[in-house]
Amino acid sequence: MEGHTIMDSYVRVLAGTPAREEIRRPLEGPAPTPSPGARSVAPARRQERRYRRAGRAASIPAWLLSAAMILTGAHGPASPDHGTGPVAAADPVRPAEQALRESAAAFLLHWVDEDGRVVRRDQGNDTVSEGQAYGLLISAAVGDERSFQKIWTWTRDHLMREDGLLSWHWSDGAVKDPAPASDADLDTARALVRAGTLFGRPDLTAEGNRLAGRVMDKLTAETVHGRILLPGLWARQGPALPYNPSYASPAAFDILGASTGDARWSELSTGTSRVTASLLAAGPLLPDWARIRADGSAQPVTGPAGTDGPGLYSYDAARVPVRFSESCLPADVAVAAHSATALGTGTALGTGRQATSLDLSGTRMAGEEHPVFYVARAAARAAAGDRPGARADLGRAETLNSIHPTYYGTAWIALGRILLDSRVLGGCPKLSS
Repeated sequence: MEGHTIMDSYVRVLAGTPAREEIRRPLEGPAPTPSPGARSVAPARRQERRYRRAGRAASIPAWLLSAAMILTGAHGPASPDHGTGPVAAADPVRPAEQALRESAAAFLLHWVDEDGRVVRRDQGNDTVSEGQAYGLLISAAVGDERSFQKIWTWTRDHLMREDGLLSWHWSDGAVKDPAPASDADLDTARALVRAGTLFGRPDLTAEGNRLAGRVMDKLTAETVHGRILLPGLWARQGPALPYNPSYASPAAFDILGASTGDARWSELSTGTSRVTASLLAAGPLLPDWARIRADGSAQPVTGPAGTDGPGLYSYDAARVPVRFSESCLPADVAVAAHSATALGTGTALGTGRQATSLDLSGTRMAGEEHPVFYVARAAARAAAGDRPGARADLGRAETLNSIHPTYYGTAWIALGRILLDSRVLGGCPKLSS
């Protein structure tokens, strides 16, 4: 592209400017043609020189640079939107592999620092173990061993506790809260085990198995339903167990069970299915949080410390359709498919706005939008067999995120494309042919 080097494109993705300037789109109508000559590239060139002095430019994977060029419009004008509704879908004929790599590049280039720290730049520049896990899953899925190793090294050096679990919150140069979060530890263990296979690294597999053992020993509990995943060590207190349905990952349970040979992972899968069935008695959507009483009754609650309902489907629960859709077990897939109608696929052309808070029947509680909710509906539609609708919703998520880029949205767009459309992380994707 005249006037721009490949490194310019990379630097602008890393700095966040593409989302603000080059691929910003209105909510409706065709995308504007990028205008590369409309602004000075001097700041980007200065940044390029800094990266070259650090030796970074020579080590950026070729596919990542290519995706950066696509994301910044370096391959020509943006494609027109083909969807209808409040957020138009991205070009549905874009090859799935290209879309997957572009979404991975968007996360790895903008939200991961050179040292391997995943930074929530939109939330005070802090880091959470969840984000490190997302970076590991995404870099493993696209075969970027260099990024994977950096992210894992930073995670191990800064978040690893004496008991082998991960501290969940780091900010301003130090751990702020050493408590572990089981979803992050579970995703990290899965990423390590898969990376060990993908990169031919038995050392990573061994580290993943060790972490998986710590999760099983310390972050699961027996109930009348069977074994369930606790959200953290704190959840063992009190007569009822706090439970977050979106922390459970049936595919991860299977992968870690096969890798470790520990039969308790199968028990965890069974217990999770039973608790899920109990919670679905309250409506077609699972809540962000619930409490499991000693008699086995499962009650949706408001927040992790909540003691009563009615419970909400919001930012946590939006991950449930993705995690259950990629399962290889029909019962789990049915959970994701069961949520499709409640998430708005019954509206004209399935283009209803996805609110950031719903009650458990699907009634809108808050009107704003966020990409993760379109990814959730994409997963539900994929589980229900609606592949075109699922791909359209992934496109809507991308378009919305290009207007207001967020750490969480970018992560789940990439994870959604990976988990729904690729077998590389070991699940059973519902969009893959």
